[in-house]
Amino acid sequence: MTTRRTTSVPGVRSTRQRTAVSGVLDELDGFRSAQQIHAELAGRGDAVGLTTVYRTLAALAEAGEVDSLLNDEGETVYRRCEGGSHHHHLVCRQCGATVEIDGPAVETWADRMAAEHGYDEVSHTLEIFGRCAACRA
Repeated sequence: MTTRRTTSVPGVRSTRQRTAVSGVLDELDGFRSAQQIHAELAGRGDAVGLTTVYRTLAALAEAGEVDSLLNDEGETVYRRCEGGSHHHHLVCRQCGATVEIDGPAVETWADRMAAEHGYDEVSHTLEIFGRCAACRA
């Protein structure tokens, strides 16, 4: 069962197009590019321009509603994540399957490095790319 989320992003008015983009994100697994999301919308008969898809994804990422990362080809891809807390991703570079993971050792290391160099208010992202068990089979 898919739970639809409303797209309420501060400073961005809700439109049919933005609701459609958010709905696709609710239903897709793994990270997808703006072009892939646009193609999915078109396949469903939703008339949403590619520029609107890009703008909506950027606004959702800025608001923390979706995660974004650069894939191996340098393209930004997006995914609605399950948890609202800070996490990292294991991403299959062949099929795009994604697993959300916690990284307490990474958090400890990042905080220690920041403190050693006099930094505070530290943030980071970490994505680990490889091949999943299904693709290796």
